[in-house]
Amino acid sequence: MSSSMSKLRLAIVGAGPAGIYAADMLLKHERSFDVSIDLFERLPAPYGLVRYGVAPDHPRIKGIITALREVLDTGQIRLFGNVNYGTDITLDDLKKHYNAVIFSTGAIRDHTLDIPGVELEGSYGAADFVSWYDGHPDVPRTWPLGAQSVAVIGNGNVALDVARMLAKHPEDLLPTEVPDNVYEGLKASPVTDVHVFGRRGPMQVKFTPLELRELGELRDVDMILHDEDFVLDEASERAIESNKQIFVINKVFSQWREREVGSASRRLHLHFYASPIEVLGDSHVTGFKYERTEPDGSGGVRGTGEIREIAVQAVYRAVGYFGSEVPGIPFDERRGVIPNHEGQVLDDNNRIVPGVYATGWIKRGPVGLIGHTKSDALETIKHLVKDQASWWSPESPEEASVIELMNSRGISYTNLEGWHRLDEKELELGAARGRERLKVVPRDEMLEISRAGAH
Repeated sequence: MSSSMSKLRLAIVGAGPAGIYAADMLLKHERSFDVSIDLFERLPAPYGLVRYGVAPDHPRIKGIITALREVLDTGQIRLFGNVNYGTDITLDDLKKHYNAVIFSTGAIRDHTLDIPGVELEGSYGAADFVSWYDGHPDVPRTWPLGAQSVAVIGNGNVALDVARMLAKHPEDLLPTEVPDNVYEGLKASPVTDVHVFGRRGPMQVKFTPLELRELGELRDVDMILHDEDFVLDEASERAIESNKQIFVINKVFSQWREREVGSASRRLHLHFYASPIEVLGDSHVTGFKYERTEPDGSGGVRGTGEIREIAVQAVYRAVGYFGSEVPGIPFDERRGVIPNHEGQVLDDNNRIVPGVYATGWIKRGPVGLIGHTKSDALETIKHLVKDQASWWSPESPEEASVIELMNSRGISYTNLEGWHRLDEKELELGAARGRERLKVVPRDEMLEISRAGAH
């Protein structure tokens, strides 16, 4: 082995959990060479969807952030924030300075819902709304919240987050890190009814018991369920008996169905066996049309031909996230992922592309929780370590050369110290108002704080 190959210079693109865990796995992995890792992130702050994809009233995310921070703070990883792969740096640049790259760019767009009317004013993708209420720097600071009745399509955790954020009284968000502009926007919302629609039955939902329970704890919000949705088929009965999560979900639903309703100022309606047909309206959303479904006996559902309509002035589709194409890298348009074999990226002829790897949602699609992300990263790292013979041979592998490159291009990158400054500033802003944190939202402010003292 030549001396230049006794060190791995690795670039990781995307500093969410997937990218950070990949770095961590590599640092802990048995190997015969030294490692130097540079983590590139499009935003000035790390953590991806843990920071920008989870409702602000979810304190348990703090544990995940603490774990991610510990990895970044080992001092063995350089973080370059505010660097956009594809424009600021390209694949050719990476080949000049690194032996390999791992893409962990995730999935941040909304999956499409192919029904008429989805393009009407008042019809939104949940991912965009989540980005707004999480203070993402790249979305507008205001959000149209004029609807009294709202439909949320989907039965995953994001659908519940969106429904909860719409139905919850905004003052109950004040102890959280909700940004000021978001609080003010929600405070002006005239919403009284939020309807959540799932295509399958109540025992086939995709959310976790924890998320569901939280929904029922909203102050001054009635939970409305319909008896017709709870005539359970055999498959549902079996699921309740054999699956602990479904058992708990059934229990939560049962408790809600016993509650007295009618006194709250807002209502959250759960509709099951409802398959979307059309978003109604001429120029603006006026309603939602769906077909009643029924269990088909093999775990799925089939249409019954019974069509229903409900008057709403806004529709949010929360039918999943979808990956975005990465410049210069093969992409599967249908699945929204980079084609790969256990993290080794494949070209159009199914051949392994040397030096290029993927992990996280851009590797396997937007499924699974943080635990999956760790085992996923390990699978990719095992191949990376084993593939040493096919790594790139960079002409300028020195760590300083990447910084020279970015400086020569005038890229306002941020580093780990800069992120610490921003992090401390947000905690300070929060503390001044008796809250844990207040996010800095505009990108230029994030950069100004992060780059204070940078040259």
